[in-house]
Amino acid sequence: MPDKITRVATDVGGTFTDLVCFETDLESGELKLRTAKTDTTPPDFEIGVLNVLSKSGVELSEIDFLAHGTTVVINALAERKGVKVGLITTSGFRDILEIARGNRPDFFNLHYRKPPPFVPRFLRREVPGRMTYKGEELQPLDLSPLPEIIDGFKAEEVQSIAICLLHSYANPSHELAVQDEIRRLWPEVFSVASHQITREWREYERTNTAVLSAYVQPVAERYLNRLDSGVRDLGFSGALYVMQSNCGVDTVETASRIPISMVESGPASGIWGAAELGKLIGERNILALDIGGTTAKCSLIHEGQVKIVTDYWIERNRLSSGYPIMVPVVDMVEIGNGGGSIARVDEFGKLYVGPKSAGAIPGPAAYGKGGSEATTTDANLWLGRINPNYFCGGAISADMEAAEKAINSIGAKLGANADEVARGIVRIANNNMVNALKLVSINRGYDPRDFTLVAFGGGGPMHAVALAQELGIRRVVIPPGAAVFSAWGMVMTDLRRDYFVTRLADLKPGSAQVIESTFRESEEMARKQFASEGIGAERVEFLRFGRFRYQNQEHTTEVEIDLKTIGEEDIKAIESGFHETYEREYTYRLDAPVEMVGIHLVASAEAGRFTIAERPGGTADARAAIKSERDVDYALEGVHRATVYDGTVLEPGMAFAGPAIIEDPGMTVVIHPGNKVNVDGFGNTRIELD
Repeated sequence: MPDKITRVATDVGGTFTDLVCFETDLESGELKLRTAKTDTTPPDFEIGVLNVLSKSGVELSEIDFLAHGTTVVINALAERKGVKVGLITTSGFRDILEIARGNRPDFFNLHYRKPPPFVPRFLRREVPGRMTYKGEELQPLDLSPLPEIIDGFKAEEVQSIAICLLHSYANPSHELAVQDEIRRLWPEVFSVASHQITREWREYERTNTAVLSAYVQPVAERYLNRLDSGVRDLGFSGALYVMQSNCGVDTVETASRIPISMVESGPASGIWGAAELGKLIGERNILALDIGGTTAKCSLIHEGQVKIVTDYWIERNRLSSGYPIMVPVVDMVEIGNGGGSIARVDEFGKLYVGPKSAGAIPGPAAYGKGGSEATTTDANLWLGRINPNYFCGGAISADMEAAEKAINSIGAKLGANADEVARGIVRIANNNMVNALKLVSINRGYDPRDFTLVAFGGGGPMHAVALAQELGIRRVVIPPGAAVFSAWGMVMTDLRRDYFVTRLADLKPGSAQVIESTFRESEEMARKQFASEGIGAERVEFLRFGRFRYQNQEHTTEVEIDLKTIGEEDIKAIESGFHETYEREYTYRLDAPVEMVGIHLVASAEAGRFTIAERPGGTADARAAIKSERDVDYALEGVHRATVYDGTVLEPGMAFAGPAIIEDPGMTVVIHPGNKVNVDGFGNTRIELD
């Protein structure tokens, strides 16, 4: 009988690879938290994971639950390091990837070019056969062209095949037949069919999703296999789970088959962690902010619910329409602003911060690894917000001469001194992040003043109060181990799968049966999938959402349906919920018929979650945690003498006021003048603003 339970999560970021370990003593109930951080090791990311496991000192043979979040999929897409893909589609639809959508962002650019497809035209092939949008066979499938197609793919050294046939969301039988024949003719090749990923309509989006999944599948499978072998060689014998973009974990086997579901693996776990933390501390309305070394991510959590969307695009910006990926992804905004974001001056003498990052190598100038460009981290060091003698928890000796030289090189272009430049860098970085927070709150019909800001990542605690002040937010929460909080979120996740089914139904008398039967069919399919992996039906829980629109509209609004069974008497309430949600998001409602376009079913099963006990509060006197005092430049509030506290000594119940700095091995919390601070029973730093 084991005397403790050990749960571990690792998260690969653009700069660092993080680890969180929870050890629960079964006899006393005592919970121990252990964290570790190492450099990320591209392109062999599994080395960084094994390094951080080794650094943490955790015995892999004693781990009961191991979860992993990775950037391998998004990196392979961004760096074009996938494999050569062939596409098989319905006759007449070979050019769907090229036609794409008319959503060109650079509208007045007469020389605009759509981003090139991931599959060139000569590798896009067709097969005869046709389904209707109702899933009825209009023309029988003809598999006779497949041998010639396969021979052509072999000659072109194709490594992975994507299959997307018209209306397969309604009836996948043709796709299944094509995939079975490919396996018979060429069993070694990787293949993925669009219905395996999504059952939503929109032909271009489904086709591109299948192509991108096929593009990264061999890369992701090899990576996950190497990681799985690596941890087992070190003594791990349990199940390795992989973080998905939908805020849940899944098995390595499932993740390897549909790797595109990991596209935002790491960020999703941090958002989920913020939602779970909010439930612990009684804060159900949260703005979650994750500032790392390369990017800042933010998301809104309303009434404890994390919103999941399938309208996700990569490489979409003001000059490019990007590429759609129709998989469940946490609804968030991500910008290129982090600790390593590089400051630059353009030809008009305007200062910018990001999106380019110094990364881990060479890193900010203060790292002393050859970096020569000023970053947000260098500016924070120069302003005294970060202690140069306790840089990265004392692991690195800050090269302040290099930081000063980098900042002064910007100052020479602006005609400003180092202090002015550093303040400008911090203020611009803050402004970029405020705009991102507005996109997930004000632009969605929510007032940020009604929310609590939960900030994490290496840079979140440093910038959180300044961002809250700008948005009128009155409360900021910094969780313990904030620098590795995304890994913490993974430990709190469940096995989760999202099912999207397109099914048109007007919200009128008689529609309840259609809606209920659609949910029932999806629930039964989910139970069968979980049962095939040894998870009983009693462990599976469901959450229902419907996707609705006013008739003749193009897009939908998702509404939660908090009903176990939908009857005719519930249709009016469902319609009313849609009107309310629509009005909040778009500021108006219409007197028009409403129709359901499809359902979204969330199926989850517990995978080793646990509860954290609240510790009783002690003395409010925080003087025992004081390390020193130093001058800190708060950018907008000027220079103040701040009390510096040791974050490892702070205990529940302790309270103090700003100006202050909390130093922890993995983060620095900047507390502005007038802020009131207390440490709660879960170890969170709660900051109340004036």
